[in-house]
Amino acid sequence: MRILVIEDDSQIRRFLRATLTNQGYRLLEAINAQDGMNQVALRHPDLIILDLGLPDKDGLEVTRALREWTSTPIIVLSARDQEGDKIAALDAGADDYLTKPFGTGELLARMRVALRHAIRAAQGSDDPVFTAGDLRVDLAHRQIFVGEREVHLTPI
Repeated sequence: MRILVIEDDSQIRRFLRATLTNQGYRLLEAINAQDGMNQVALRHPDLIILDLGLPDKDGLEVTRALREWTSTPIIVLSARDQEGDKIAALDAGADDYLTKPFGTGELLARMRVALRHAIRAAQGSDDPVFTAGDLRVDLAHRQIFVGEREVHLTPI
């Protein structure tokens, strides 16, 4: 699983790098909103950990912008601990909110929950068939068709 951490604080990034890689996650890092959004588009992480206080754009704006084109789970990690801040982040599209300082075990548990929900949502999608012109990909049955002819693929 690839986890993108969008965080400008180097100490927190270093801590998350050590913690998450030790748990078997592959870590991607961004120090500002622009780099983070670019990495989401290019590297397609499985989960995003997002700080709200970024130097170039507020994390709420980043969350809203990401929700326009991705359903990747977002866990906000912020020093903002007021109820209004939490509500605003969740309403903007965050899947969860954790205040700093945070416990490692709690963060890992919340990550597992967000990833489980994302996997269930992907498996239960309403349209498991993708179509583009003559190409039809049936995800549920693992079949590909060009026109009416099935294309044989090897398991690999």
